[in-house]
Amino acid sequence: MKPKTIERIKEANRKSLKGLAEMIPMLTGVLLLISMFDVLVPKEAYIHLFSGNYITDPLVGALLGSVLAGNPVTSYILGKGFLIKGISLVAVTAFIAAWTTVGLLIYPVESAMLGKKFAIARNVSAFIISIIVAIITVAIIRIF
Repeated sequence: MKPKTIERIKEANRKSLKGLAEMIPMLTGVLLLISMFDVLVPKEAYIHLFSGNYITDPLVGALLGSVLAGNPVTSYILGKGFLIKGISLVAVTAFIAAWTTVGLLIYPVESAMLGKKFAIARNVSAFIISIIVAIITVAIIRIF
C-alpha cells in the first residue's frame, strides 16, 4: 500500500476510537436507565394498559415496546406472559416489533452518532411499521 493510504487508515482508526471513547459515558447511562426502568416497573403493571380493543391495543403495545428496551429474547418472554394473561395477539405482536425496532431510550446515542433527522425518521417509521406489521401478521394468522 502507498504510505499516504496507510496514514489515512491510521487517521480513520484514531478518529473512530476517539468517537467510541466519547460515546461510552452516554451508552453507559442509557444502559443503566434501561436496567433501572426494567427493575422498577413490575411486569403486572403492563397488563392493565390493554383494553382488548383491536384498534387501540396495537397502538398501546407499540408505545410500550418503544419506551422499553431490551433484547428480543426478553420481549418473547414478556409476550408469552401477556398472551397467558389474555392480552390480544395483535397487541403482543406490535409490542415485540416495536421493542426490537424502536429505541426511544437509545435515541440520544443514535442521534449523536447518526444525526437527529435520521434518528427521528427511523424511530417514527419503525413505530408506524410495527403497528402495520402487527395487524397484517394477525390477519394472516387468522386466515390460516
